[in-house]
Amino acid sequence: MARILIEGGIPLSGEIAVGGAKNAALPIMAATLLCGDPIRLSNVPRLNDVETMQKVLRALGGTVAWEGPHEMAITCDGGIKEEAPYELVKAMRASFFVMGPLLARLRRARVPLPGGCAIGVRPVNIHLKGFEALGAKVSIDGGFAVATADRLQGARIHLDFPSVGATENLMMAATLAEGTTVIENAAQEPEIVDLADFLNAMGAKVQGAGGPTIQIEGVRQLRGVSYRVIPDRIDAGTFLVLGAMTRGPLVIKDAQPAHQMAVIAKLQEMGATIDVQGDRMTVEARGRLRGVDVKTLPYPGFPTDMQAQITVAMCLAQGTSLVTETVFENRFMHIAELVRMGANLNIRDRTVVINGVDRLIGCPVSASDLRAGAALVMAGLVAEGRTEVGNVFHIDRGYENLVERLARLGARISRLEEPATPPDHSRR
Repeated sequence: MARILIEGGIPLSGEIAVGGAKNAALPIMAATLLCGDPIRLSNVPRLNDVETMQKVLRALGGTVAWEGPHEMAITCDGGIKEEAPYELVKAMRASFFVMGPLLARLRRARVPLPGGCAIGVRPVNIHLKGFEALGAKVSIDGGFAVATADRLQGARIHLDFPSVGATENLMMAATLAEGTTVIENAAQEPEIVDLADFLNAMGAKVQGAGGPTIQIEGVRQLRGVSYRVIPDRIDAGTFLVLGAMTRGPLVIKDAQPAHQMAVIAKLQEMGATIDVQGDRMTVEARGRLRGVDVKTLPYPGFPTDMQAQITVAMCLAQGTSLVTETVFENRFMHIAELVRMGANLNIRDRTVVINGVDRLIGCPVSASDLRAGAALVMAGLVAEGRTEVGNVFHIDRGYENLVERLARLGARISRLEEPATPPDHSRR
């Protein structure tokens, strides 16, 4: 079990590059199931979740290979299977994205109900209701979602909630449906737009992505393509907040600043200065940050995936801050660990009241999920003394080479890989 070791309180500065977007790459990889031609993807992050999706595609009959540090070749030609393996889907919720493409291409799909981070209930009923609207027969059989259709038919679908996953799954399914599909109350995240751009490059006819209404005119078949994944806005946002906390200057490059408006606005309200030049953002703070109020919302609101990181910045900000989580009901598991480090935090239902303190103190902490793990690393970087972060496999799901990238900024940080404990046979 690996741990991250941090000696805190060291000033950070320099340049850091943003990697490809995990949450764009995963549905795009799933969408390759819609086509039998070779597909090449670039700017794909080397993350555990991406490796899991590779295994899912291989288990379904596709071939997947890295052809460079961040380039991937995928071919899902003949022999694609209808059933995704339980052991992989339970490990990563995004594996459920294969259901829409499988249903559209094979007209049948059998996919286990998904797992993932323990940050709250994320039911797939919105996905399944959408498949039914497209004409599929849907049932739950022994923990599997099962869907069949002679051919999907275009339909008008109104989502009960602007779910990113449901929007992506239904958009992929509709590309090969007969007729026109309209998705209302669709998610508007940049990753939705990236998936639509990828599908259109393959020959799909998707309009309106990035807005609340998406229209898809079904086509008979799609073709192979080469495509570059967008930069990861949560990766970029994490380093924006870190730069403000450590006062910088920190340059985040290879980003898409237009995707950071909500985070930039809050950091500026806290007193940070952020200069945007093309795909580069320079962040610094000349004094102590000020407390502000934040409410997480679907895009273009403040992202729930940045809630834990901004909470850490507020722990050391002057005054009182409020963080209200509206997207997931169980995304405050990092709070207890921050309290152990000396933060003054109180949870009231779905709001955290934060009274800024002068310092945090390093201690052993444990990551409960991906973004909480990143937040605890950030807390360790500004804390006095030594911090040990456990359960870093969560962090590996969404941040590529995080320790090495932080070390290049001047952080005193290392990763300790501990060997697994051998089984004790003496008690048999």
